[in-house]
Amino acid sequence: MEGISDNRFARRKNLLQCFDQFRTDLDRSGQLDAISKFQQQAFGILSSDKARKAFDLDAERDSTRDRYGFTARYDPMDPRRCSASAFSQRLLLGRRLVEAGVRLVTVDCRWWDTHVEGFDSMRNGFLPRWDQAYSALIEDLDQRGLLETTLVVAWGEFGRTPRVNKNSGRDHYPNVFSAAIAGGPVKGGRVVGSSDSKGAFPKDNPKTPQDVLATIYQHLGVDTEKHYLDHSGRPIITLPFGEPLHELA
Repeated sequence: MEGISDNRFARRKNLLQCFDQFRTDLDRSGQLDAISKFQQQAFGILSSDKARKAFDLDAERDSTRDRYGFTARYDPMDPRRCSASAFSQRLLLGRRLVEAGVRLVTVDCRWWDTHVEGFDSMRNGFLPRWDQAYSALIEDLDQRGLLETTLVVAWGEFGRTPRVNKNSGRDHYPNVFSAAIAGGPVKGGRVVGSSDSKGAFPKDNPKTPQDVLATIYQHLGVDTEKHYLDHSGRPIITLPFGEPLHELA
């Protein structure tokens, strides 16, 4: 971990354990003991040589790195428009972290809005980088025998308006948006749900973000009906509602 020495990391770990011990002494449900086990797994991953080596992308074959791509950052030269970072190698790092035993990996692609000249930004900015890197990730996981145990969820934070605005872009829209899910128990080539002809509202078999979360939790073996105590001692359910997407299996 760049910038954090082994001694500093050990002190942080010890401080957290002191706080956890205090809470464990007060807890009678045993839930904090379970949380501590997850923390120990996380510390083990962070401090192991295997995890550290995962960050060494130079250890990969040139052909593999080329498959993910080295496309430079896209700069539209307009402060009103979003750029696209050179995120391709981050997906490769995600695969290496999965191999190292990390159970949950988030890859930040740093792409937000298409308010201005959205079609051009997608065509020349985000999509070429995404198509190459995402297809490389799925192919790579499959070739290494990891796809059956790894659930890959490609998901944005919001939908986009069905109507194009005056700046040739599309704005924030919460009524319809999609997620691409692959790997794990998912059988490919399936479409679940649909929107109307304008992409404005759900039409058939609508799903919610909570349904996607329930699918992820099911893959991770997390009981969505279980309650955990927050820092004030209140019981909080893992997921208030939502059902796994059974149509994908």
